[in-house]
Amino acid sequence: MNNGTPYKLFSFLIALCCYVWIGNAQDLNFETALDLITKTKPKTYTSIDSLLEPFEKDSLKMMRVMEASKSKGYNEGTSYALNALGVINRNISNYDKSIALHKEGKSFADKANSDELRIISLNMIGVAYRRMDVIKPALEFHTEALKIAYSVKNPSPTVTYNIAVSQNSIGNIYLALQQYELALIQFKKSLAIEEKIDNKLGLAINYHNIGYAEEAKGNLDIALVNYEKSLYYNETINSDVGRMICFNSIGGIYLKKKNYSKAEPIIRDALKKALTLKDQFYIASSYINLGQLETALKQSSEAEKNLKKGLEVAKAYNLKSSIATSSKLLSEINQDKGNYKVALDYYQNAVEIENTILTEKNLQYVNDIVLLYENENKNNQIKALASEKEAMRRRLERNKSIFWYSMLALLLMGTALFIINRNRTLKQDKQILTLEQDMLRSQMNPHFIFNSLNSIKLYIINNEKENAVYYLNKFSKLIRKILIASKEKETTLQDELETMQLYMNIENIRFDNEIDFNINVDESINTEVTKVPSLVLQPFLENALWHGLSSKPNDKRIDLNVFKNSSKFITVEIIDNGIGRIASKKIKDNKKLKRKSVGIDITKARLANFSKAFENSYTLDIDDLYESDTPTGTRVTLNIPV
Repeated sequence: MNNGTPYKLFSFLIALCCYVWIGNAQDLNFETALDLITKTKPKTYTSIDSLLEPFEKDSLKMMRVMEASKSKGYNEGTSYALNALGVINRNISNYDKSIALHKEGKSFADKANSDELRIISLNMIGVAYRRMDVIKPALEFHTEALKIAYSVKNPSPTVTYNIAVSQNSIGNIYLALQQYELALIQFKKSLAIEEKIDNKLGLAINYHNIGYAEEAKGNLDIALVNYEKSLYYNETINSDVGRMICFNSIGGIYLKKKNYSKAEPIIRDALKKALTLKDQFYIASSYINLGQLETALKQSSEAEKNLKKGLEVAKAYNLKSSIATSSKLLSEINQDKGNYKVALDYYQNAVEIENTILTEKNLQYVNDIVLLYENENKNNQIKALASEKEAMRRRLERNKSIFWYSMLALLLMGTALFIINRNRTLKQDKQILTLEQDMLRSQMNPHFIFNSLNSIKLYIINNEKENAVYYLNKFSKLIRKILIASKEKETTLQDELETMQLYMNIENIRFDNEIDFNINVDESINTEVTKVPSLVLQPFLENALWHGLSSKPNDKRIDLNVFKNSSKFITVEIIDNGIGRIASKKIKDNKKLKRKSVGIDITKARLANFSKAFENSYTLDIDDLYESDTPTGTRVTLNIPV
């Protein structure tokens, strides 16, 4: 690919988008379209047609496209233009010229190696031969187009549409051979494709052809319904040619029904349109229809005049079916007038023409070709199915292997995940156990036990039996609760608060009961069902006692407040009126014997582990309290998830 190709493609896409956005094909100037098409050289029929479709019925413009494309070596554009010129000539009944142009179009499609343009050229050649009632070549070109179309693996909309064109034309060949049931089969196949791609022109053509076959079978009402459907689609796409064809056919139905008042205006209108469009095929048909109407209306001289016009046009353009039909009708008129010799000549001429079309040899040839094509198509389908079956078998084998390997991999992965998860669980359980042991050691601090027992001993020495018994009882309860808590990961908030009350009672002995300790619980909290980690509050109370209040001479107070501001947490506040953390740190730094406190760290680890069972984690805030820049204590705020 040369360096300019991406730029050309980009330019073409931009221009095409602009063209579609404008919405009116005529707004695109021909010179602009010609310049764009020869520079960008699009490959597909759709992309070419999107730019040239507004000008395809203008022979001079199509000649310009053909010459410009040839000079640029653009084979696709040359083929498109030649096919457009072929259709223009066909529509004015220049069939030999039309066939020559389409054949040249096919040669350029072959050079471009374009299946789309090759199929279109073959179909158009077949249509031209069919219009001339030359059966054999018409059928050969259509079946060749079908073979190519069915060989395309991923058919474009253009290829799909041309399959419908081929089947429609084969149906028309059966019509010419008066094989109406076979014709209907082909028309209905074509109609199904046109309905699928919503091609209104194709729908109009197929409904008209179905109507023609039903009319030939004598089903006039069914034929009329199909002609009217065809007219509806022709009105939708605003096709003058389609209207003219439908008017001729609908007029013919009313003529056969002897409803001459309805038939006459429609048939005359069809003739006017045919003369305007200069399509000799339909001019001949319209004159014949009008002559047939005038014969029925006993207007013999006018009828003979119009039938002769129709015959003259048909002979000039070798329209065999029209020659035979007009000759038969002229034979009947001359027979009624007593001109038997003339009538016989016309009749013999009609029979001779019909025999060239309806020979047994022709019919057999068509049947053989269609049968051959259908057998070949079926064989291709069988081969394709066999190939697909083999590919499916291989896929199944591969999928089976993949399935078992996947199952093995999943089993190994599952086993590995189980082992990893098991190890993680064991590690976590070990960590929890270690934390609980550390917590117990923290709570069962030898200094605390010794000091507590020593305080009780002083009561005994001083003969304060009641105090000794009271505090010994409290101490035993506290030890029992600590031992019980060491076995449980969590406890109720009620038990936790009772334990903290016992702990503060024991510690208060050493402070000569100077500490005012208060527990305040919000009434909305059910302490008996709310769970918290065991002994989680003790380290915070211990810090408040020994770092906040121990160095304070008097007015010692600790408030433990429990409340709930959120449905996801309970909040515990421990507020002391001690000396504050800054002053406490100074005292600690001046001590010669320093003991590292690990209670808070252990508690944080336990809270983190406890929070794993909840959507939210715990939060812990420690704030210094001030009044006029003077420390007034410390507040610990703990949010525990529930």
